[in-house]
Amino acid sequence: MAGVQSPDAYKADRKHYLDNIRWGTVILVLIYHVCYLYNTVGVPFPIAKDAGIRAFDTFSYIVYPWFMVILFLIAGISARYALQKRSNREFLKDKVTKLLVPSTLGLFVYHWISGYLNIKFGGGLASIPNFIRYPVFVMAGTGPLWFIQMLFLFSVLLVLLRKIDKKDKIWVFCRKINIAMILLLVFLIWSSAQILNLPVLSTYRFGIYGTAYLIGYFVFSHDDVQNSIEKIHIWMLIAAIILGAAFTVRYFGVSYSSEECLTSFLTNCYLWAAVLAILGCGKAWGNKTSAFASYMTKSCFGFYILHYLVVLLACYLVYQYGGFPKALNYFFALII
Repeated sequence: MAGVQSPDAYKADRKHYLDNIRWGTVILVLIYHVCYLYNTVGVPFPIAKDAGIRAFDTFSYIVYPWFMVILFLIAGISARYALQKRSNREFLKDKVTKLLVPSTLGLFVYHWISGYLNIKFGGGLASIPNFIRYPVFVMAGTGPLWFIQMLFLFSVLLVLLRKIDKKDKIWVFCRKINIAMILLLVFLIWSSAQILNLPVLSTYRFGIYGTAYLIGYFVFSHDDVQNSIEKIHIWMLIAAIILGAAFTVRYFGVSYSSEECLTSFLTNCYLWAAVLAILGCGKAWGNKTSAFASYMTKSCFGFYILHYLVVLLACYLVYQYGGFPKALNYFFALII
């Protein structure tokens, strides 16, 4: 995909399965946020402590360990493809427009409302003086914007790495990685999960997400590596199912966003097996597109940025005014 290509050539070379995994994961994030807002396992800031059903938290245990890791990893792969066609300056300019502006301006224009609602639902509104409420709402309204804030930071760090490694020796070396080495990367993932985690803002896990981004860029952007993962997709799918079941049984009832859960070796083994299974199965079965898939590919970033406030309002209104059985709260919130 190096060099300047015609639109038809780019379309032919495009790895549709990566697009499909990306927008499919965004849909999982949306469903997850419904389950999260009704969670009963101690994850902070649900709509109400008695709003949900414990069994429905199972979905969150299944997806939470890996779904953001795979988004960062695919972002790293995409960064490699983008930098084969753009200069460092062009790449950074694009990231400023697509990542930095929405993640900052979006807070002041749109996402502060989420911050207001989070504080209101949590019962803390009365304790905040009027003259500082708006800045507090802005700070509390980060929501899903943390992902693109970190993605922008990793993009800047990547450009700095490229300036140091001008001859691309790291990327060329990583082409030699085989299946055994790919599997052994679980130890790097596990190690990175232990470091650079903010103590209060648990979503800002710079260690593991930065590692996933760089692995995507240097390792998984190679066609040979992607082909190797495809060859073991069935085995990795079986491993992910077994490890996912073991992880859910082991930690069910414990907050899935807690340090205890996220730094354990079992969690990270499940995470890595799931990532490899999804990439391998995606390449084997999902490397195609359609009108709907094309639409979702173009629109999923906007859905990601804007969805949380809508989900938050939907979950609150259904719970507060619907009067439905708890199981139906999930259904109607998703429909809305």
